[in-house]
Amino acid sequence: MTTIAITAASGHLGRLVVEDLLTRGVPAGQIRAVVRTPEKVQDFADRGVQVVQGDYADTAGLAEALRGADKWIFISGSGPNEVRLAHHLTAVAAAKEAGVGHVIYTSIPKAETNTIAFATVHKTTEEALKETGLPYTFLRNNWYWENLTGSLAPSVEHGAIIGSVGEGRIAYASRADYAAAAAVVATGEGHEGKVYELTGDHAYSYAEIAAEVSRQAGKEVAAVNLPPADYQAALEGFGLPTFLAEGLADADVQISQGALEETTDTLRTLIGRPTTTVADAIAEALKN
Repeated sequence: MTTIAITAASGHLGRLVVEDLLTRGVPAGQIRAVVRTPEKVQDFADRGVQVVQGDYADTAGLAEALRGADKWIFISGSGPNEVRLAHHLTAVAAAKEAGVGHVIYTSIPKAETNTIAFATVHKTTEEALKETGLPYTFLRNNWYWENLTGSLAPSVEHGAIIGSVGEGRIAYASRADYAAAAAVVATGEGHEGKVYELTGDHAYSYAEIAAEVSRQAGKEVAAVNLPPADYQAALEGFGLPTFLAEGLADADVQISQGALEETTDTLRTLIGRPTTTVADAIAEALKN
């Protein structure tokens, strides 16, 4: 019996991974949802999924939560870089202590050379995982459509999608696309030692996205490019913490220089279908 553990299973991506595994016919009892607050995934427990408490800040506790796992889908954490990296290294140590059979880590495109500030966390995490000697697969996810569409309602209301990406393009895919890839790797064979650069089928500019939003919303929505400092200030004005606003503004600058424009067919090949298009992503967001 293969046990598949998913950390951060109560988050947006983690929940989708669990649901995808269940849809693929993985018995609920072979899925282990590792979360800081088990009450948040009571719905999984009600369906027979193992629910275990575990925290990236607690090596011993997380090692116990991962013990006996044949596969571990390691969903990267959040927070300021120094906190995030500390948590990741704690999690890596826990996996080694637990003797996890295969680590599947959600990383960032071209982690070794990516110039986005928080890419250093992923680069160091990948290196630490390699040093454990545990079998690994790195899923280098490009941006999620939901990063953009999550704030689509105010963008439509105010008639503007703001950022600092300029003419830069982003090879978006949806969280569901990336979750499906993680599930495929966890349930398949031959993925150990592989590094998958996962992107959407197409890379889009903000101007193209704004045009599609305008078409579907029935009103003019423009792509507005701001100086990075102004964009950061706007994000902080929306309530984002400074570290996150600063990180997103920095990411936009790197995107304007091509950091996320490259596409591959790896994601669509893994999941066996085209990735989510701009039209579908916008339609889903407007529907909700």
